[in-house]
Amino acid sequence: MTDHLRRATRALISVSDKTGLVEFARALSGFGIDLVSTGGTRKALADAGLRVLDVSDLTGFPEMMDGRVKTLHPAVHGGLLAIRNNPLHVEAMQAHLIKPIDILVVNLYPFEETVARKADFATCIENIDIGGPAMIRAAAKNHDDVAVVVDVNDYATLLDELTAHNGTTTLGLRRKLAAKAYARTAAYDSAISNWFANELGNIAPDYRAFGGRLIEKLRYGENPHQAAAFYRMPEARFGVSTARQVQGKQLSYNNINDTDAAYECVAEFDPARTAACAIIKHANPCGVAEGETLLDAYRKALVCDTTSAFGGIVALNRKLDADAARAITEIFTEVIIAPDATEEAIAIVGAKKNLRLLLAGGLPDPRGLGLTAKTVAGGLLVQTRDNAVVDDMDLQTVTKRAPTNAELRDLRFAFRVAKHIKSNTIVYAKDLATVGVGAGQMSRVDSARIAARKALDAARELGLKEPATKGSVVASDAFFPFADGLLVAIEAGATAVIQPGGSMRDNEVIEAADAHGIAMVLTGTRHFRH
Repeated sequence: MTDHLRRATRALISVSDKTGLVEFARALSGFGIDLVSTGGTRKALADAGLRVLDVSDLTGFPEMMDGRVKTLHPAVHGGLLAIRNNPLHVEAMQAHLIKPIDILVVNLYPFEETVARKADFATCIENIDIGGPAMIRAAAKNHDDVAVVVDVNDYATLLDELTAHNGTTTLGLRRKLAAKAYARTAAYDSAISNWFANELGNIAPDYRAFGGRLIEKLRYGENPHQAAAFYRMPEARFGVSTARQVQGKQLSYNNINDTDAAYECVAEFDPARTAACAIIKHANPCGVAEGETLLDAYRKALVCDTTSAFGGIVALNRKLDADAARAITEIFTEVIIAPDATEEAIAIVGAKKNLRLLLAGGLPDPRGLGLTAKTVAGGLLVQTRDNAVVDDMDLQTVTKRAPTNAELRDLRFAFRVAKHIKSNTIVYAKDLATVGVGAGQMSRVDSARIAARKALDAARELGLKEPATKGSVVASDAFFPFADGLLVAIEAGATAVIQPGGSMRDNEVIEAADAHGIAMVLTGTRHFRH
């Protein structure tokens, strides 16, 4: 590929985001480039004392229909699409008095931001850009001759190029800008199509696309031989993508995945009701607890599995305070994420230079709507988010003994946590804290055994006479296919169980519970997580 230099003589600028606009346009003018613009952009440039033509001066038509029609005209698209060294194109330009447009600068109507602020339907529709994407795609297609800029962050790049090459642009840069331009319009269209599908209640439209904006290129993916990057989607949901990283090393792919799992889990706990902490390792909670304070919640969560907590992710549902910060930094922790933090807490965490502190600005709504997606070979699996919350479920007692109020409180807690653990899932809980977690096993009975064994290990480490599963409750993310998993939990000391029900052998499982005098409630809602 040669430099294929193209001199820029005319730029068309039409932007909704006017950051750095005047300085950029003044620099273009300094290269002898004529400026053409539209509406508010033209006014901003003229008010700054720049000589700028209105696009209507090119088209011979005024803006009309509330600005819906202004650039959709041969004088604009001919200037963008004409191949400069094609004699027929040049002849057509001369015959119709079309002048070339060598630089196009467009950022689109703020559709994503309009949806994010929950504007009404009509307002969202009016913020769908038509002329902008049409011009962008035209300029990008003709990148052999035209440079297209869709991002204010590329203003400096273009100016540097013009400076380095005496007012010309190279094919290399024009191709990079064209690729970015198509990606931008694709992401824009995906946001519009997904919004429309949501407004129509259509979970399975004939075509589905997702688009995002690069947050950062990551060092590698799950493993060092895999490349990776992190993108922000249009959805307005508090979490890693909205967080401000106060300090610490760059987040890795695995850090981001685990931190997201941790924050979604802790968000299940209303901060107005209780303080809560979730400690995550490899996307699974190894300790979750409620407490009067964050410090109390953290300490209760930690004792569930101090071994796994080493090098884990800590998520909090309230503003990080100094007491909690001191305790968390006593052991090696990869990431702390919270809605906010006090200055004292930030200073305490600051002593651990590699520890990442993320302040997300709020908690995600566990009942919030939205989509999740994962790739399979040659395909994309899309589903609505699991926004079922145990507080909204009609719990049905199916055993002779009903749970006590204390058991029922812990059952709700345990099922809340089970939602965020890889299936098959078993969670033992007592006094609003996990005391044993079994995750991701091929059989439910193995998850029950592993969770009980981890509680035994914790008891030995803490010098306790018996594991905390004695007198605990147990939650299962899906039904017990046989009574064996329940019997393991009973042997571990569980006195009450919460599960969805729905097995062909529900009666057998209920009879086993009755035979041992334990209480069982059914939720009717499953929380598989794969």
